[in-house]
Amino acid sequence: MARILIIDDDPQMRPTLRRILESAGHMVLEATNGAEGLAAFKSHTPDVVVTDIIMPEKEGIETILALRRLAPNLGIIAVSGGGLAGNADFLTIAEKLGADLSLQKPIRAVDLIAAVKRIAPAGQTPTAASGAAETAPKEAAGLNRTPLR
Repeated sequence: MARILIIDDDPQMRPTLRRILESAGHMVLEATNGAEGLAAFKSHTPDVVVTDIIMPEKEGIETILALRRLAPNLGIIAVSGGGLAGNADFLTIAEKLGADLSLQKPIRAVDLIAAVKRIAPAGQTPTAASGAAETAPKEAAGLNRTPLR
């Protein structure tokens, strides 16, 4: 079981991601923006952080940079639904500045579970906690910048 922090300002996205990750056997914390996320990270030291890019107060790129300074080996997954500049640009920048993987919203459960499995520390992912986790491809094709339906 990995400890996962979700940082996203979307009140519908957070519980959706939480349900997916908890159903795969992970412990999940939530934060509504980067500032709140950094405080939660310092208090709970999760294994993986899933952060949105476009958020109020402290946006995702700033948050990724701060997390990387605090924990160089932390698993970070950037997510984005787009915005004015386009999704791929944000996700490419996020990966260049420290995110391990990126997923485009809307996110499929199988892709999120596979991404966490790929970057969580060894021994921190459930081996059979969820059918979705078991059917996720080991090298989940399309994790980076591939539009998900």
